[in-house]
Amino acid sequence: MTESNNESTARLAGAWKKHERRWKDNRYVYAVVSRRSRGVSVGVNLNPGKECNFNCVYCQVNRAIPPLIRRVNLEILSDELNRILQAERDGSLYDDSPFDILTEPERGVQDIAFSGDGEPTTYPRFIDAVRIAAEARERFSLASTKLVLITNAAYLNKPVVRAALDILDANNGEIWAKLDAGTEPYFGRVNRPNVGFVRVLENILKTAQIRPVVIQSLWFRIEGIIPPEEEVEAYCEKLRELLARGGKLKYIQLYTIARDPSERTMAALSHDELDRIAAIVKSRIPVPVEVFY
Repeated sequence: MTESNNESTARLAGAWKKHERRWKDNRYVYAVVSRRSRGVSVGVNLNPGKECNFNCVYCQVNRAIPPLIRRVNLEILSDELNRILQAERDGSLYDDSPFDILTEPERGVQDIAFSGDGEPTTYPRFIDAVRIAAEARERFSLASTKLVLITNAAYLNKPVVRAALDILDANNGEIWAKLDAGTEPYFGRVNRPNVGFVRVLENILKTAQIRPVVIQSLWFRIEGIIPPEEEVEAYCEKLRELLARGGKLKYIQLYTIARDPSERTMAALSHDELDRIAAIVKSRIPVPVEVFY
């Protein structure tokens, strides 16, 4: 008897909630079972000091707790990446939770993702870290593995970041650009950024004019209130403008809170509530939409 989608989701739900930024005694490189990556994602944390130019209300990083490590040592990072990829290759990664629940077809490194405790592009040597990941991907013959940048898009206009994106492009790369709002006031309330909404949208546009970009949008309840429909409509309008101006969107990720945020007045949407948002987006935007509950 084959496992149903509902049974698979129930089995994996606990693993999706375990996104600790630690693996063994590594400082910077970790692995998670990711719902959006649909399997094992190897994370590269370039912000162990919790540096971020956004202060999103739903973030699970508790910045009230001082970090144990503040600086990135790229030599150590490279060694850690080699070690975790070797553990996946020889199967020892799957000896421990949460990876031990994965069936054989669910195993394998889906992506090497620049994520972690802050915005990866704030790291001054971001391009060097991307090179290290690209070299490891080639060394372990991970042809189908993606290099993913999970970003708030605020610094995609920097020349050094643009140069790093060229390396991503050459290595099955994807840029997951955050867009959690349709208006400046909601953007400010949700993301609490150090840059304006217009700049983020322009950065996404200029990046998407060169290669298709993934839009990642997190929707949730704020103090019990679901996102206003007019905000979702404004969000769709911003996406239409991106497309009209020559931006290419690979697909849109719509998702809700899966792990406990540091601010407890935020809560996940129900399946039906997220589906209602997805129905609006699908009816307005001619781009594939993926929904993650």
